[in-house]
Amino acid sequence: MDIKTIDLDKLDPNTQRSAPAVVTTPENINHSMEKKSNLLTVVIFLVVAVAGFYSGASLKARATGKLVGSGELAKIQAEVPVAGVKVGDIYGSPDEKAFNTTATGVLDKGGLNGEGTHKLVRPGGVSQTVYMTSSVIDLDTLVGNQITVWGETFKGQKAGWLMDVGRVKVENLNVPLPK
Repeated sequence: MDIKTIDLDKLDPNTQRSAPAVVTTPENINHSMEKKSNLLTVVIFLVVAVAGFYSGASLKARATGKLVGSGELAKIQAEVPVAGVKVGDIYGSPDEKAFNTTATGVLDKGGLNGEGTHKLVRPGGVSQTVYMTSSVIDLDTLVGNQITVWGETFKGQKAGWLMDVGRVKVENLNVPLPK
């Protein structure tokens, strides 16, 4: 038996030459498609996260009745007249039960190391002082008066008692700060 050698460089005239095969290696992967896919995933994640946050905050605000522009809070008298503040005047939310914390004292300007814009000075010393801010009432026009405040307490970094005030009632005018 005779073994025939085949020359692979030489083509048979009856055989068609085909295009060379492309071998895919990790270096040939299209990195731009991979980057676009990762970017799209990140964008979708961020959109879902932001939408979830705002829808949750909106649902919570509606459930607690503290959504500005709806319900009882639409009736807030936030503007305190510069002149003409009288004993018994109420500013902010008309509902005493809308806020869970109350305190009475004399309003003074200034917070504690950046916490609060005002302070409610009460008898008993510094430990009884309430540092306050308000997003609905202009507290500057009530400085020097004895007031009762209704608000929500927050944990302060430096202040022992930090409150966001939502309702104020004027008790007495031009009262000296307690000691």
